[in-house]
Amino acid sequence: MLLQRIGNQGIQLGLLFERAASRHGANILVLDHDLDIAPELGRRATVAEVADVVDDIASRLWAARVRPGERVVVHKSDGFDIMLLACAAARIGAVPVLLSPALDGETVAELVRRTDRPYLITDQEKLENELPAEVAGLAERVILTSGSHPGCLELAALAGVERVAPVVMPARHPMLITHTSGTTGTPKLAVHTGFSLQSRYRPQASVTRPLIPGRETIAIHVSFVHSRLVTALAIALRRGFPVVVLRDPDPKRVGDLFARLKPGILEAHPNSFMEWEELADDPRGPLSNVKLFSSTFDAIHPRTVHRLLRASRRRAPLFGQLYGQSEVGPAVVRGFTRRRTLDDDGRCVGMPFPGMTDVRVVSRDGNPSSARNPGYIEVRSDGRIVTYLGERARYDAQVSDGGWWRMGDVGYRTRWGCVHLLDREVDLIEGFGSTLAAEDTLFGKLPELTEAIIIPGPDGRAVPVVCTRDDKPLDLVSWKRAAASLPPMAEPVQWRLGDLPQTATTKIKRLELARLLADGSGKPPRP
Repeated sequence: MLLQRIGNQGIQLGLLFERAASRHGANILVLDHDLDIAPELGRRATVAEVADVVDDIASRLWAARVRPGERVVVHKSDGFDIMLLACAAARIGAVPVLLSPALDGETVAELVRRTDRPYLITDQEKLENELPAEVAGLAERVILTSGSHPGCLELAALAGVERVAPVVMPARHPMLITHTSGTTGTPKLAVHTGFSLQSRYRPQASVTRPLIPGRETIAIHVSFVHSRLVTALAIALRRGFPVVVLRDPDPKRVGDLFARLKPGILEAHPNSFMEWEELADDPRGPLSNVKLFSSTFDAIHPRTVHRLLRASRRRAPLFGQLYGQSEVGPAVVRGFTRRRTLDDDGRCVGMPFPGMTDVRVVSRDGNPSSARNPGYIEVRSDGRIVTYLGERARYDAQVSDGGWWRMGDVGYRTRWGCVHLLDREVDLIEGFGSTLAAEDTLFGKLPELTEAIIIPGPDGRAVPVVCTRDDKPLDLVSWKRAAASLPPMAEPVQWRLGDLPQTATTKIKRLELARLLADGSGKPPRP
């Protein structure tokens, strides 16, 4: 981790766009949506113009009496201005707390309560239709980005206030608070510092620079409340890459945009890449100029990698997979080229970053970890968060001597050191083997699948929940042929993709899905 520490002055989130504008002010940022806080900006702006918006909003927050060290919860309708509001709050020394627009109102209220009377930035739509009435009483003040509501301050009413100088906070001071995925219950609030964010930036920047030596347009579809967006923007803005920010992952809209802009780098969630597989067949070639596909959140199915790489017309396109977690950032990296086949092991997620991250696998039963007996995956990195806000004991329980962080996943390492991810600890089905590997097999053999999740049923037996393209009925003959080599499973249950419970980063909430199945809440596809 020495290479994460040398000269690490920390990422200053509040100065991210200003510093980029000083070097690449004419660089372009393109959006697929309008911003609630600055609708006049439109969908195409220079980095200098975006930096000015951040400066303006920071000054308005100061006029609203937000001060250094205070927490500012941002929970509003989805949009890139969530990240701009975070930058604005950080610019005056406050600590932004980003809560996904997809969270239910009761969860938001609990997380606001946990932040101890923060300022709350939201909008009329959220207040009137989603948040419980108690939430306003949990905040020091409620500030609206759009609309109006009794007792709330409208951000628009502060337009034209005097600009204030930025406040630079120490590298080890909290810089940003995000929440965990919530796949196993109420999300936890993860506290990042400028130092930890810079420690996440360095491994990714070190890998990206030799792969992309020149200037490329980067398209980003990442949750606006996720820490990954900070490092992705930092890499792009510091190098002067034109940036395309997507809110809508719909393949038709994305295809139209990419066919026109021809991005050279794509950064997205694994599930988004799965949705975009159909773009490989688009005659306009929306993926034809992609040099690097990048996915950070989970291992990705070999079928998806195979299809996307073959859609690029670049000489040697690469699919970069980063395995990590909200709490520690990227820990392991692996690259795939067109030589990857559908039969390659999709559970191999790669190797640690030399000098920056380390990984070990701890036995669950005293026997060596292996494919048949996976152990607990643990990571050591200076990119690790410093605590869970309000849940210090829970944080300490995941850190062992030497700074090793328990990832909540099980797997093993090969004799060459490659990390293989087999399952989440809570998703293990004893005697079945890796559910993730089984899902890879099904995806490789059934092109019509858009999702396949294997979860334990009420009787402990493995139950496959599947979604198909356009909700067409599953071909059971093909299914039985594809599943023949896998351990015994119950009959497949078909759902609509949009009905599956998902996190902010589009992960499927497997425990909640298992509960819904046990309750008999499965929903058949539309006719």
